[in-house]
Amino acid sequence: MLFRWFENLIDPFKEPVDAMPPATVGRFYAFYLRQVWPIFVITLLVGLGFALVEVALFGYIGRIVDMANATPAAQFFHVHGHTLLWMGFVALVLRPVLSALHDLLVNQAIVPGLTGRIRWQNHRYVIRQSLGFFQNDFAGRIANRIMQTGASLRESAVQIVDAIWYVVVYTGSAIFLFAEADAWLAAPLVVWIAAYVATLAYFIPRTKQRSWESSEARSKLMGRIVDGYSNVLTLKLFSHTRREEDYVADALGEQIGKTRRMTRMTTAMDITITSLNGLLIVGTSGLAVWLWSQGRVTVGAIALATGLVIRINNMSGWIMWVVNGIFENIGTVQDGLTTIAQPRAVQDAPDAVPLVVREGGVRFERIHFHYGKQGGVIAGLDLTVRPGEKIGLVGPSGAGKSTLVNVLLRLYDLEQGRILIDGQDIAQVTQESLRSQIGVVTQDTSLLHRSIRDNLLYGRPDASEAQIAEAVRKARADEFIPTLLDGQGRTGYDAHVGERGVKLSGGQRQRIAIARVLLKDAPILVLDEATSALDSEAEAAIQDSLDLLMQDKTVIAIAHRLSTIARMDRLVVMDKGRIVETGTHAELLAHEGLYARLWARQTGGFVAVEDAVG
Repeated sequence: MLFRWFENLIDPFKEPVDAMPPATVGRFYAFYLRQVWPIFVITLLVGLGFALVEVALFGYIGRIVDMANATPAAQFFHVHGHTLLWMGFVALVLRPVLSALHDLLVNQAIVPGLTGRIRWQNHRYVIRQSLGFFQNDFAGRIANRIMQTGASLRESAVQIVDAIWYVVVYTGSAIFLFAEADAWLAAPLVVWIAAYVATLAYFIPRTKQRSWESSEARSKLMGRIVDGYSNVLTLKLFSHTRREEDYVADALGEQIGKTRRMTRMTTAMDITITSLNGLLIVGTSGLAVWLWSQGRVTVGAIALATGLVIRINNMSGWIMWVVNGIFENIGTVQDGLTTIAQPRAVQDAPDAVPLVVREGGVRFERIHFHYGKQGGVIAGLDLTVRPGEKIGLVGPSGAGKSTLVNVLLRLYDLEQGRILIDGQDIAQVTQESLRSQIGVVTQDTSLLHRSIRDNLLYGRPDASEAQIAEAVRKARADEFIPTLLDGQGRTGYDAHVGERGVKLSGGQRQRIAIARVLLKDAPILVLDEATSALDSEAEAAIQDSLDLLMQDKTVIAIAHRLSTIARMDRLVVMDKGRIVETGTHAELLAHEGLYARLWARQTGGFVAVEDAVG
């Protein structure tokens, strides 16, 4: 119960403010620590109490020595009994209680709770980034920065809280106690503090910079490793294992080199601090003995001074590593900011409303878009798709077909023009509602590394088993799902499909994708090279499924294999971001333009389709 009470002090899944985290290190720390400031204030106060108790114990040593010198042994416990009981209470009760309270606050509340909250909120923000954000970076590096930023921020914050009182209380109390015995006794400590601060001031900024460089190199290394693992089939097919090793070795060598530069500074700082500590111990102890020989301090003062400077010596090494760790972690957080604190390229309008689709008409009005390149991928395009109409987008590679679909889904924002669905500007509706009304089957069907059932439920999370089974049957996926078996012994709908669905064939993945979109049952359907992963026989086998999928929907289909879309109500031929022809299959063949030339180049095609459209 005690553990659970402390563990519940910080809720990792508290709903975050959906805004970009601050882009500067100081404000980034404040943004997250402000959410749990009461816990840190209590931890700070507990740390103060524990540090005072630690210093008091060293004071007790000196007092016990002086009391023993001034009191006959027979009367010692009678005279000082109450004082000794209080000292015992502080050592046996108060110190363990404060230590336990500190550990419970840090280990049960802050470590899991704050770390989890930072990771969760950062993930919540990053997962809503635009498609371009993820295309411009390694998935592994993004994930690595999400994970390490939370841990490093929490660790450095706790270290700062722990270090503050040790530094202030130990050094302040030591100067006071030494000066109380004799002002000269404090002189070595004052000189040491000045030299210690100067040493940290020299080394820490350099360590911080090199730590940031090392963290950046570590993220780069992680990205390259994960990239290789994610594309291991390509690596093996092209027999480039050695090339991949060299690619990773290059990043590993860079990371090792930058880590060595950081550890050189750490070693030099350690040597410097150790030398200063030796001077402190010798100077203070020697001066205390000399002052005692002059009758200016007591034997207790020697015991206090010697014990306290040895403790400060040990503490200074700890502080050095803590401060070094703080700035190393700050460097890691700074590295994470380069990924996390980035504005979203595609955002909902402040007054965005849910999209309401009643008929499914789509209109592109004078749209312009070009991925940041010179010249337009799409320039001034106009297109109207009537409710329930099924159109096919045709054209050579680079014509802008997939780009047209991407801007319809608002994966990217237009530069000019607008897109309307049933008269509603998609820039003024929420992205979630827009995409919930559009079903998409793509060329590269990517499945989640989860069970078949979980992948299907992405189409409709509340679907019943009967609805799932019906969608699977319509997609002709019921032929292979019962036979699936994964490495953990899970079968059928419970079998996991591997990363991106690699355990399934292209045709199987496509059938799962079709079943998923059947479950979604959105009024607008986009087929982007939906059958390109299938051979002609497999395509013919699921053509009925596609026909079922398209029933009563507005359909925009893209295909290089023209026979697959020849039966559409209308074909739209694109070239260099513009519409150059439009009409039925027969009309375009008669026109003898670009479509006719593309058709003539293709020797494949289904006789049934050709007969149907001829």
